[in-house]
Amino acid sequence: MSKGRRNGFGSSRQPVAKLSRRVRIVLEHIRQQGRVTTEELRNMGYNHPPRAARGVREAGIPLKTIRVRSSTGRAIGAYVLDTDTPAERRKQGGRRTFSKAFKKRLVDHYSSKCAMCGTKYDNRYLQIDHRVPYEVGGDESTTEDSLEPFMLLCGACNRRKSWSCEHCDNWRKTKDPKLCRTCYWGSPESYTHVALRRIRQLIIAWLEDEVDEYDAIAARAEKEGIPVPELIKQLLAQTLNRHA
Repeated sequence: MSKGRRNGFGSSRQPVAKLSRRVRIVLEHIRQQGRVTTEELRNMGYNHPPRAARGVREAGIPLKTIRVRSSTGRAIGAYVLDTDTPAERRKQGGRRTFSKAFKKRLVDHYSSKCAMCGTKYDNRYLQIDHRVPYEVGGDESTTEDSLEPFMLLCGACNRRKSWSCEHCDNWRKTKDPKLCRTCYWGSPESYTHVALRRIRQLIIAWLEDEVDEYDAIAARAEKEGIPVPELIKQLLAQTLNRHA
């Protein structure tokens, strides 16, 4: 049995035809060369190599990262098939494609608002997000019966979540869905941590006529030489103290 077949690559359980074009290209390079470096991925046109590797992992095919030398002798990363880890059944076939009807149900349920910043957007600007990142939990449900595992995020908040999750030890090592469900990025309505750190945070958006209020706060913060979030916390603390 080949290494690729042991990991589900090219097996009947994970037919290559079902994989995305990017995943097939990365896997074919690994098949031919035994590995693919971040330098080679950039040369293929993937300006964010970890995202290309992530696509392979999300298809249920384990990769591990090793250190190699670039063409200029610099230390860089490379990805090889992880033959010690079985292919993940919950991810076989890669990410699901959600139906328009399912997105409409989410939009109706969440009132067309981003779960993080609470801003109301036109439906096309909202993205379906796994509360538990796909990299950790795969598709928790293979049907569209339940809305609970998903929420809607605007593009900016989705990028914030991606950056934070990708730098979290639970994402990189532990992969415990329970930790994700108690994280701000999985349950902004009720959470105990942010990427395993004891933090409380709030994303606020000022809309339309409210922009003038934000500009006034920003001008005061600049005058006092402090960041806007710090000034807002000070103002909130003063208000709470007055009403204590």
